[in-house]
Amino acid sequence: MTEMSAAMRLAVEQAEGVKGDTYPNPPVGAVILDADGQVAGVGATEPPGGAHAELVALRRAGSRAAGGTAVCTLEPCNHHGRTPPCVDALLEARVSTVVFAIADPNPVAAGGADRLRAAGIEVVSGVQADLVAGGPLREWLHKQRTGRPHVTWKYATSVDGRSAAADGSSQWITSDAARADVHRRRRAADAIVVGTGTVFVDDPALTARLPDGSLADRQPLRVVVGMREISSESKVLNDDSRTMVIRTHDPHEVIRALGDRTDVLVEGGPIVAGAFLRAGVIDRILSYVAPILLGGPISAVDDVGVPSIARALRWRFDGVEQIGPDLLLSLVPDTRG
Repeated sequence: MTEMSAAMRLAVEQAEGVKGDTYPNPPVGAVILDADGQVAGVGATEPPGGAHAELVALRRAGSRAAGGTAVCTLEPCNHHGRTPPCVDALLEARVSTVVFAIADPNPVAAGGADRLRAAGIEVVSGVQADLVAGGPLREWLHKQRTGRPHVTWKYATSVDGRSAAADGSSQWITSDAARADVHRRRRAADAIVVGTGTVFVDDPALTARLPDGSLADRQPLRVVVGMREISSESKVLNDDSRTMVIRTHDPHEVIRALGDRTDVLVEGGPIVAGAFLRAGVIDRILSYVAPILLGGPISAVDDVGVPSIARALRWRFDGVEQIGPDLLLSLVPDTRG
């Protein structure tokens, strides 16, 4: 099982590398081990219309796939969409075992495991399931379960919880390494949401950029919410990406307008963050915490509708990572009661 877990981690790396490029398909990774347990091929889902991860890995493995093991982050699909079922390719390659992390929740594509078993293939499920569910498939699985986009509130803060100094300056609280991580996540996201206040104060471009400052090859939809008119000269309206302006203060209306998306980042200031938290539509918090003290009145979030400590919004950590000198805290709602 150690061998399978290592192969699954490699498949997860493949899937993470194509996040943002596969919509509406999930970002899946696959690894083919030959009969001796050696890596024969790796692959990830190609853009829509291209091959699924299993087929990419099988092509790279060639004849070494026969008698080997396919390790996939998601149950191989069993339906004919733009491409044939992945189960067909696995059977044709004559693999002896198929290992996957997560069963496909989409009833249209599900059933691959049963068909493989019926053909005499050994099937093992649930390997590194938590790693996959909390990693490359987090947002897609949420969309499958709820029918709405997965919404992450992302913000940067000093260690004392301030998003800007007393004079309003905030560039930059976090390090180059943390900001590079933000741009990587922006590239993978389907949309970035800010309020009109952020546009007036910071005039952000809301683009995904590479370390050299150039634009990434994929850009998210930029979404500005609020009732105030923004200047036609605002960077968020430039030609670097598309922009949607939504005349509302209701987070639920914003979510409905973005209903065809999977991965949404909220990067708005304290007022927008507070509104989305009060509405209960935030599914994850990513907090970049810098080891600096700022003091002053400008906090990372405004009113979240908590009148007393007994009514606090409860979250739990599901990840802590050091990025340069900063910490990245990942939190999800605490539903354990």
